[in-house]
Amino acid sequence: MRKSYILLLLLLVVAIGTGLYIHENKTVNIIIETDGTTVTVKTSTLFFTPTPAGMEEEIADYMESVINNPDSTVDSIKADVKNIASRYGYNDVNVQLKSQFGVDQLPMLARVKGNSMYPTLRDGQQLIVLKTKDFKVGDIVVAKHPEYGLIVKRVGKIEGDMVYLISDNKNVERVYTGTSIVILVPLNTWIHKSDIIGVVKEVM
Repeated sequence: MRKSYILLLLLLVVAIGTGLYIHENKTVNIIIETDGTTVTVKTSTLFFTPTPAGMEEEIADYMESVINNPDSTVDSIKADVKNIASRYGYNDVNVQLKSQFGVDQLPMLARVKGNSMYPTLRDGQQLIVLKTKDFKVGDIVVAKHPEYGLIVKRVGKIEGDMVYLISDNKNVERVYTGTSIVILVPLNTWIHKSDIIGVVKEVM
């Protein structure tokens, strides 16, 4: 009888200790899957306890708002998702991004505007861009231009921290305005490496 009480007491101590551990170390694993157009959020916890209602939805809503933001990065997304999970009581949050390009490789949807990359790309076409600073001469990239905003061009040269972007369309247009002739030349421009958002991987 005494042995039964001791065993019961030991089980109670273990149960209390385990409960305290779970309470103090709330762990959640968050996997975010995206192809640049859709987002799926999956969560798992220690001992398979369900995550709070609304957390996955909040993370999915957040992802929908930033997935095509040129300024979002793997690191910024992970930090923001961890902050969301912490508001639901999790103090140990593991976040992983998965895409068609691999783990922690972030795609972005973009759209061609204009004919400067014709015939390679046409006005209105959608592109899947892999956000990366790893590019080479000949790659087609999306970049931020101080005057024209987002542009899609081919990498012509890389010199130090500067990149020369060129247009595939070599045609020169002459437009008569009624009083003069305006010559329109496709944009070729130097930009800083930091202004490259990523490399075009898919054309839709």
